[in-house]
Amino acid sequence: MFRRRGENLHSIFIFLFLNVAFFFLEYQDGPRFAMLFGFDRVSLQAGQWWRLLTYQFATGSGWLFFPKPVVLFFTLLILYLMGAAIEEEWGTLNFVTLFLVSTLATAGVAAWLNVGLLGAFFVNYTLLFVYATVFPDQTFYLFAFIPIRVRWLAYISAGVLAWGTLFGGPGNPNIAVAAGSLAGYVYFLLHRTPMVRFVRPKEEAEAAPVAEAREKSPDFTAVRNAARFVAIKKALAAGNDNEIDRVLSQSERDVNICPPADFKPENTDGYCIRCEGFAECSARFIKLHRPPSSAAAPAAGAEVTV
Repeated sequence: MFRRRGENLHSIFIFLFLNVAFFFLEYQDGPRFAMLFGFDRVSLQAGQWWRLLTYQFATGSGWLFFPKPVVLFFTLLILYLMGAAIEEEWGTLNFVTLFLVSTLATAGVAAWLNVGLLGAFFVNYTLLFVYATVFPDQTFYLFAFIPIRVRWLAYISAGVLAWGTLFGGPGNPNIAVAAGSLAGYVYFLLHRTPMVRFVRPKEEAEAAPVAEAREKSPDFTAVRNAARFVAIKKALAAGNDNEIDRVLSQSERDVNICPPADFKPENTDGYCIRCEGFAECSARFIKLHRPPSSAAAPAAGAEVTV
């Protein structure tokens, strides 16, 4: 997926902490916060270099009718789900470099245009575009019941950004944000492995421990299990045979490392007491709770990943 994968030092937790800390500062005195941490060319020329980065940790004016605490919640959720996965796949050094390339490019164009910046543009655009390219078929559920693939979320965000860039009028930061997103995405493309390439036996043997470690990492497993858990619940609630067969096929295909004794079907959800929604336990749960009308045999050979 990437030409070189570095060590994951879990810097995502530092990003999460900074977003929360800056939110409380902003919540206490919004105008003063913008005065101290928002980006503008005059203050930068006066030597206030921290503004090159701090503007990215502001909640800003919010999304539509959502209040700032709700915006912060979704920002943290997106940052953790997408950022943790990208950092795990790519390594901390490359992930932090991606943030810096996008952030500094946005600030540079904003300084050239003499416009202000205040908001988590990296999370809303650059990170979303990169994640949608790496995991294009990942499905999210908006407001817990509207399924949408992450690639369409990226298309919508790109459309909103393009509209703001073309019709935002003078003094808006959309041109700078678009430039920063483009710079970050180009950096990602330069480090992306081509889809088809010849892998020598030696390279394959060296890559095997890395792939195994990635699969066993807590962040990767948590994201995968959470996605499977939501998909199973939705499939059973809808009674959709095709969807049930799909998640059942994947659950049976995964390897289960938990002893059967740890499975407690008498519990509310019937999941393994060690890890909710994991592999074989998920398959057992589907079979136990499958609606009577959905008795079709699971589709063999399905290769769709939840």
